[in-house]
Amino acid sequence: MEKFVITGGKPLHGEVTISGAKNAAVGILPATILAADVCVIENLPDISDVAVSLKILSVLGAQIKMLNRNTYEIDTTHLTGTNVPDDLSRQMRASYYFLGALLSRFGKAQVAMPGGCNLGPRPIDQHLKVFSALGAEDSVDYGMITVRAKELNGAHIFFDKVSVGATMNGMLSAVMAKGQTILENCAKEPHVVDLANFLNMCGADVRGAGTDVIKVRGVEKMHGCTYSIIPDQIEAGSYMVAAAATGGDVLVKNVTPKHLEPITAKLRRAGVEVEEFDDAVRVRRTGDLLPLKINTMPHPGFPTDMQPLMGVLLSVAKGTSTITESVWDNRFRYVDELRKMGANVQVDGQVAVFEGVDKLTPAPLRALDLRAGAAMVVAGLMADGTSEIEEIGHIERGYENIVEKLQALGADIKKVDRTPAALEQAL
Repeated sequence: MEKFVITGGKPLHGEVTISGAKNAAVGILPATILAADVCVIENLPDISDVAVSLKILSVLGAQIKMLNRNTYEIDTTHLTGTNVPDDLSRQMRASYYFLGALLSRFGKAQVAMPGGCNLGPRPIDQHLKVFSALGAEDSVDYGMITVRAKELNGAHIFFDKVSVGATMNGMLSAVMAKGQTILENCAKEPHVVDLANFLNMCGADVRGAGTDVIKVRGVEKMHGCTYSIIPDQIEAGSYMVAAAATGGDVLVKNVTPKHLEPITAKLRRAGVEVEEFDDAVRVRRTGDLLPLKINTMPHPGFPTDMQPLMGVLLSVAKGTSTITESVWDNRFRYVDELRKMGANVQVDGQVAVFEGVDKLTPAPLRALDLRAGAAMVVAGLMADGTSEIEEIGHIERGYENIVEKLQALGADIKKVDRTPAALEQAL
């Protein structure tokens, strides 16, 4: 029942510090199960997907201590449960990583079909292919996925399509299997590498993460460690686009510039100045935005998660831009919201054509999913006047303290409670 109220038209200026990567955190938290020991995880983003993951661990029997807002001590020594509660697993897509971790440690697991954003079908056939190749049986009944195995043995697995989730589940389920597992046609995203690094710190033997072939040699047992999660590539990209879209000048801190290269390259081509430092990038724009052609691809191509944000930016570029979405079916649902603001966009299947307009006008908007929601925030910041964004729970799944961070950059944004009690109080 909450919403964001944004009065736009002001360039963003100042510094913003990027949080830990959501997509790494939701893989590494289930991976603590494999340690059967105490892990301290640092640089965890303070977002709802992380809170749900911690709650699942707690329900399964982990002892969890909050050391500070972004650091948790997780003791999975005396874990007892192997069934992830239905209501929790449906709150996020990444609940399926608990399948690989629990199967690896206990030989069985049960998790509901993944929830999260509605971006089209989320097939888990590649995940099940891994489990089955390692010697597990699976069944899907009433929306619950069950996997079990007497013993897991190394195997040679070729993914039919590049899948981050299946690659990460492949590593999780193979680390304690007998012998060597070879995974081919793997995803190369930074968070895949981060999970492999964490597993290796816990005593696993995972090699080749970041390339399309990953070799996992099974170990008998693992142990705890202290690990700091990488900065969030997509959160960083979101603030880079917000700076460019508003004609601002923002230093984006705590980033790995190499992870941002596909985003940086497109922004530069659009006429935006991007200066790189060791662990920061400075983004500023003074001139017009130039049109682009974007094709989303698995890493190191242009990330699908950045596509809606770039769509908002290109809606005011001087000329015709095209975006081809090759990863998700439903990624253009945000276009209907943009049209309310006067954008000129046509969608035909997986291709959107943007004819740049002079400016966007304020409108009541909805956050249809996590990244579409972030795109609407940027659109609101660009429009002269006041826009309201509803269904902001989607945005808070992946962006830590977005209101405070934007306010610190000079944005006029606030979160308003729309519960009956709050409305009554306002009256």
